[in-house]
Amino acid sequence: MTLALVLTLLSPIIGGFVYGFERILRARMQGRVGPPLLQPFYDFFKLLEKRSLIVHSFHAFMGIMYLLGTWFSLYVLLSGGDILVAIFFHLLSLAFLVVGGFSVRSPYSIIGSMRELLHMVAYEPVFVLAAAGLYLVTGTFQVSEILHSDQLPILYVPLVFLSLLLALPSVLKKSPFDLSEAHQEIIGGPEIEYSGKYYEAVYTAKWIEYVYAFFFVFLFAGGKWWLGALLVLFSFFLVNLIDNVTARFNFRQMVAFHWYILIPLTVINLMLLALWRN
Repeated sequence: MTLALVLTLLSPIIGGFVYGFERILRARMQGRVGPPLLQPFYDFFKLLEKRSLIVHSFHAFMGIMYLLGTWFSLYVLLSGGDILVAIFFHLLSLAFLVVGGFSVRSPYSIIGSMRELLHMVAYEPVFVLAAAGLYLVTGTFQVSEILHSDQLPILYVPLVFLSLLLALPSVLKKSPFDLSEAHQEIIGGPEIEYSGKYYEAVYTAKWIEYVYAFFFVFLFAGGKWWLGALLVLFSFFLVNLIDNVTARFNFRQMVAFHWYILIPLTVINLMLLALWRN
């Protein structure tokens, strides 16, 4: 429990390094030099010096709750808790961000919040079904028991793992599923009206989401920690490769891809596994 708490407290730093390395990797893929590894932390401390403009107190509070909710969802995973509880709190944290975006009159914030809702509708069922797949293989939703299981979930639910892998760009707001933040547009997602330390809270929560998302990938190795590390590295490079070679989908294409391709693939794998077990 102490180790889980320490790792949770360090998760923003871990996520910051992952984000920094990702920016370097993306730059290399594009033939650029890219920023230094510590650039995310330079940005973090720069935001501390910025003046915090508050639209209203509820909007600022929702940004902070987004950080706390994401942080707690990761703690549930790292402490060996229930996967479904972690997914619920992650979903709740995103709801805080969306509600905060809807609470201001900025059209950009409202459009960003609507797009964030579409992201949630698209990829959250994939994560729930991934948890169901892990349960069918290991017989438990408890992360601590999955990490000590003799089974290799990826061998029994490869289509579930593939669906989770292809849903990661949507979770991390990468192309072709960067609809929420829309890097090529001025909208900027539901967090566009945050500034200073309140935007810093949202910025930090996104680092934590890196650790949260890739931890799910790690679970598909069961008790084989070395395999889990390899799966995480593979998924990290694959997500960034996809991000660099694809253009952004519109919202219809994004939802259709998740609901008409990824979710059916997952359900087929789960049904075949259940029939084989019986």
